[in-house]
Amino acid sequence: ESGAFGENLIVEGYDLKNIPVETVFKCNDVVLEITQIGKQCHNGCEIFKKMGDCIMPREGIFARVLHGGTIKPGDEIVIKGE
Repeated sequence: ESGAFGENLIVEGYDLKNIPVETVFKCNDVVLEITQIGKQCHNGCEIFKKMGDCIMPREGIFARVLHGGTIKPGDEIVIKGE
């Protein structure tokens, strides 16, 4: 379910778990750099407790904001330089 992990963005059209760290994305004026893929769940992970598994260690994507701005639902996000 969208938002179950407290996502800031939900991106479609890319296999994000296989995008290299340091890849830069652009959406409108916003520029984001992938900094980490995967993050160990904390001991009290509610999703792991309920489901017996959590995708965060395999598929959680983290980025830093290189240039801020506004992203709205439906805006296109692209890999910078493509």
